[in-house]
Parts: sequence; C-alpha cells; structure tokens
Amino acid sequence: MQLGLIGQAIQHSSAPDLHRRLGRLIGVSVSYTLFDALIAPPPSVPAQVDALRSQGFRGVNVTYPYKEQALALADSAGEGARLVGAANTLIFGADGVHAENTDFTGFLAGYRATLGERAPGRVLMLGSGGVGKAVAFGLGQLGAEEILLLDLDRAKAESLADQLAAAGFAARAVAPEALTALAGECDGLVNCTPIGHEKSPGCPLPGSLIRADQWIFDAVYVPARTEFIALAEAAGAAVISGVSLFVFQGVDAFKLFWGQPARAAEVDAQTPALYRHYHQQLLGGAGG
Repeated sequence: MQLGLIGQAIQHSSAPDLHRRLGRLIGVSVSYTLFDALIAPPPSVPAQVDALRSQGFRGVNVTYPYKEQALALADSAGEGARLVGAANTLIFGADGVHAENTDFTGFLAGYRATLGERAPGRVLMLGSGGVGKAVAFGLGQLGAEEILLLDLDRAKAESLADQLAAAGFAARAVAPEALTALAGECDGLVNCTPIGHEKSPGCPLPGSLIRADQWIFDAVYVPARTEFIALAEAAGAAVISGVSLFVFQGVDAFKLFWGQPARAAEVDAQTPALYRHYHQQLLGGAGG
C-alpha cells in the first residue's frame, strides 16, 4: 500500500513511522513517502495528487498549508472535512478522490478514550488556526456548552466563531485580557497554539488558573509532556495528551487507506500500544 504526506517542513514527521508500524502489526506492506514542498515544490497540489494517483498510490495525508486545497479537489468528503472546511486525508478510489479530516475524528476518539462520556461543558480554547479548527468542531460535536476562542489575531477567532455558529455550535471570540476571568468560568482548557512545543517552550496560561475539576487538552505533542500538561497533572485536572490526537488521527487515516471496514477492529486494537510507544518516544521531544 503506497501512502504519502504532502506539506511543508515535514522532514521530521512521525507519520511515516506510524503507518509503516501499523502495517507491520497487521501484516500489510506499507510504503510512506514525504513530499515536502520546501524541498521539491510541486507544480500544484492538484497536479501532484493526479501524479500520485497515476502511480498507484492508495492515498495521502495532507498538512500545512494545503488542507483547504485538498478538500477543494476532492470528489466527495466525510462529515469532518465538510464541517471543518479542510481535509488532512485523501483516499484514492475508482470513484475519484475522497476527503476526510482525521484530526476531527481523532480528537473525538482521543477525548472519549480519556474522558468517556464526560460532557465538555464550557471550553476556553487558545489558538484558532490549523488543527484548532478541527478541535473546535470536535468540541461542538461532543456537545460543548460554549466554545470561547482566544487568539492574538482577533479576526481569526471571530471567523472561526462564525463558522462554528453557522454549524449550530455555540461559540464566541474573546479578548486576551479576559483570560484569567474566563479560565475560572470554564470546564475545559484547550491549547491549540504552538506554545509548549520544544521550539516554543512555555505554558499558554498561568498554571494557577488550572483546577482539579477541569479537563485540559494540549495539541502540542513534541514533547509529549508539555509544561501545560505537567501543571495540569499537578493540579489534579484530567489530561488529554496531544499524543492521543497524533495516534488516533493516524489510526483513522490508516483504516481509510486500507479500506477494510470489516477488519477495522484489528487496527483499533493496536491503538493502546501505539500510544504507549509514541508517548515514551516523544517525552524527550524527538519526532514531530
């Protein structure tokens, strides 16, 4: 099964290892190629996708900055891709190109695996671009009471709030100076900014704002235990690691590429071991 990843600055991605590892675990031969536009710029994303289809690829993952383009060139799309307005997974079939957003489904799966049926309640989300859009729509799908969007780019937060509202989810943009007051009113605290990554160390909010009765999610997973996660654990809050999103979105994409829904349980059964492997591997910040 020939797979790949289209994006920019992706040479340190852990996606090839994840898909090849899944293939070995269930007895499927997998090749996974990185198509980094910063190294070999394609004539266009549609042309690149056409070329890969003609070469027999089963599909590709797509990352920054091509997710919206990926959805636009698809012949059909899943619920997550339609809601978010972007796709990170393209599956090539006889009927054309199908788009999915496994950041959306992966967040849902990671949330439920960690918190079960716990309601999200009111959620403060920091950052509203990239994976943040998928997480925000995931929160809406989970039944969040309200999603408060805080971004230094107020226009970006307002745009996402409008998109969420159009989909029937309660959301509004909030000002950065309201962070302290709003954090105390929320049940969930979500980081979808780069703060906490090994290249952007720190915590997106003061640890003193985190309470034991809250839950937190950090989209950063390099390192696996960010400062935000460490402070949340110290406060006694429930923690959803960014590693869970990485693993669940990858597992979801692999199942779509494989195209064997009757055997999906074989792939799902590998998820706990994959989570343990990558959590340990990424504790020190290796990978991406």
